Amino acid sequence: MRVVIAPDCFGGTLTAREVAEAVAEGWRRTAPDDELRLRPLADGGPGFVDVLHTALGGTLHRVTVTGPLGTPVEARWLEHDGTAYVESAQACGLHLIPPDRRPETAETATTRGVGELLNAARHLHTIVVGLGGSGTTDGGAGLREAVQPVTDRLIAAADVENPLLGPHGAARTFGPQKGASPEAVERLEARLAAMVAPADVRDRPGAGAAGGLGAALMALGATVASGAGLVRELTGLDAALDRADLVVTGEGSFDWQSLRGKLVTAVAAGAAERGVPCVVLAGQVTVGRREAAAAGVQDSYAVAEHVGSVERSLADPAGTLADLAAHVARQWSHPRP
Repeated sequence: MRVVIAPDCFGGTLTAREVAEAVAEGWRRTAPDDELRLRPLADGGPGFVDVLHTALGGTLHRVTVTGPLGTPVEARWLEHDGTAYVESAQACGLHLIPPDRRPETAETATTRGVGELLNAARHLHTIVVGLGGSGTTDGGAGLREAVQPVTDRLIAAADVENPLLGPHGAARTFGPQKGASPEAVERLEARLAAMVAPADVRDRPGAGAAGGLGAALMALGATVASGAGLVRELTGLDAALDRADLVVTGEGSFDWQSLRGKLVTAVAAGAAERGVPCVVLAGQVTVGRREAAAAGVQDSYAVAEHVGSVERSLADPAGTLADLAAHVARQWSHPRP
């Protein structure tokens, strides 16, 4: 049986490659004769540059930029065939803010470093900016303060389809995840609404990505692309899917946000186009069967449920994920006809 393993990272615990390797290790315990093809992926958020570097090659450039707390951080961007690939999370990612500081920084964390990353790559004709996993909700204010006139072609590779404002916007949807209290969420919403941005930009899918950084890039003239779709194309995932009997994807939390442009839906869509079943392995699962099926997912499995608790799953992320993969293989692996 030919199995394509194409996951995103499990945020804060495992990289996409580590996830793929853990799933493969567990799968082989149960089905050692299956042919496994590992395709670690990203949707614009953390891991975007590493995944593309693995798939494309190219040159990694290191640069020191302003982090979300205003202190220096080291970031990398990829140069390949005249295009720069920039990962916003490397400059303003939530992982760069200690958990105990997030409530105090939810309203002050800056995207200035993303602008500095764009400046480092501005000599190239095309810059693709991966959006996702940010610890910021500044609407790209920091970026706009730092960025110099941008390149000929700017592409915002968004990990979600959320607009800038409203119940599904940057502040109200993602603010609490970044430490914002209900009062802070409303202040952030008002601040984003007061920013000078055309109404058509505010309402466009992806404008709310990375705390409103999507809207700022659109205002600079960026075209918007699905980060997951872009990575799917650049990594050659479709060619792997053409030969697959089963596709296994996953992410840290398979929830309603997963259905709004995240990676698992792009992978599931590619599998569905070929009539290939797709299953999701995740740290936690809150998507119902009907919603999952509508997105092309045949079944989903939670590590936390498999081992009994979130705490136990986090104590050994790779080991518990491998155990779940071994369990899933018993249900899905079968000899090739």
